[in-house]
Amino acid sequence: LKGQSYLEKLFQENREIEVLLEISFLITSTLDHKEILYLVVKKVAEVIRPDRCSILSLSYASPRYAHVVSTFESKEITNLKLDLKKYPEIKEAIRKKKPVIIKDALKDPLMKPVVEIIKPLGVKSIAVIPVIHRDEVIGAFFLRTSKRKKELRQKEIRFCQSVSNLCANALYNAMLYEKLADEHNKLKKLAITDFLTGVYNIRYFYHRLEEEFSRAQRYGHPLSCIMMDIDFFKSVNDTFGHKTGDMVLREFAQLIKRHSRRSDVFARYGGEEFIMLLPHTPLDGAQKEAERLRGYIREHQFKGLKGQRITASFGVACWPVHRVTSPEELINYADQALFMAKSQGRDRIVVFPQEAQE
Repeated sequence: LKGQSYLEKLFQENREIEVLLEISFLITSTLDHKEILYLVVKKVAEVIRPDRCSILSLSYASPRYAHVVSTFESKEITNLKLDLKKYPEIKEAIRKKKPVIIKDALKDPLMKPVVEIIKPLGVKSIAVIPVIHRDEVIGAFFLRTSKRKKELRQKEIRFCQSVSNLCANALYNAMLYEKLADEHNKLKKLAITDFLTGVYNIRYFYHRLEEEFSRAQRYGHPLSCIMMDIDFFKSVNDTFGHKTGDMVLREFAQLIKRHSRRSDVFARYGGEEFIMLLPHTPLDGAQKEAERLRGYIREHQFKGLKGQRITASFGVACWPVHRVTSPEELINYADQALFMAKSQGRDRIVVFPQEAQE
């Protein structure tokens, strides 16, 4: 029996060395960083067999949270946000920059604030091994066992520490990639957004107009365009000042955006004029949409206007009802219809007349 126990111990130690070598190879491979971290937790779980084995990253934006980068249960369980108030063991490992080992989660004083949360989960032991990169804690290995299994042993903790040291660079690179991707997305959004109102800018609108017009012609789907203009906006600036005027523009834009459909493309055209593209929408549908939006504007109480109401005028055009031959012509017809709405007394919707094309 002693010989058998010795052989089992030797086999386990050899397996741990093999896994460490495999992880070393993985980290120097050309695999995606997230794929590497998933394979790392999978291999660690094969050796230790915990109920839970995850790699966490600390949030750059808020130190209150950690994110699950990878967990062996599933590739899909990623980017879950953990509120560290509910994980005192993780907070302690980050603070100390040292592993935190909880042998009995229900009896350990550190876990007292969350004992009612973890009791139904049947948690027995917990280990949190900080992942340190250049003397800074950037994440942690998080392991849990249930009452059905043995508590985590010291040699298993040492093994996880070795893995933690090996994968610090991979976690750092994965976090850096996420941060750069996030910054890139923010820059992309800024490039297509009108700074004052927060809706799409006209440059992006024209880009989408070209795409949607081409698609409409190819498949024969209707494509409508609504142009809208805030009535007597100059008097808002003259009476309440340009700061209030800017506030009204922003509020108007967000009101329309909030009540428009997800498929609609809504942008600031310039000044107090806005434009909306409605893919797959026939003329009567565009008229109904314009009427609906006009109603929301009439009912809305804009801040800073001391009870004064705002109205808007609308011009509507549609392909193929209006036989436009280019995207620019569609806008031109909607613009002409808007001019007619303003000429006829404002606060109304005018559809570009087909006879005007004759």
